[in-house]
Amino acid sequence: MAKTSAVERNKKRIRMAASAAGRRARLKAIVMNRETSPEDRFEATLKLAEVARNSSPVRQRNRCDLTGRPRGTYRKFKLGRVMLRDLASFGQIPGMTKSSW
Repeated sequence: MAKTSAVERNKKRIRMAASAAGRRARLKAIVMNRETSPEDRFEATLKLAEVARNSSPVRQRNRCDLTGRPRGTYRKFKLGRVMLRDLASFGQIPGMTKSSW
């Protein structure tokens, strides 16, 4: 089990990214648009730098929903490799069986 503080910090980053997504998108559109004046683009760059760093989606970590494990996480299931294997072995994931040969 991962530290609760690390899991909560990641949840906070997800919430912050969702709330600041619109503002970030507007500022990035201004910065990337070559037709706007350089002064406006520079001003938008400064405003973008003032937005909280943790509101960037890049800072989010994929974690297992059950254990909080940060590595070995399957995106499709949002589960760590260990929990995915356990649940598959018990038949909890529809259509998935543990292979044996």
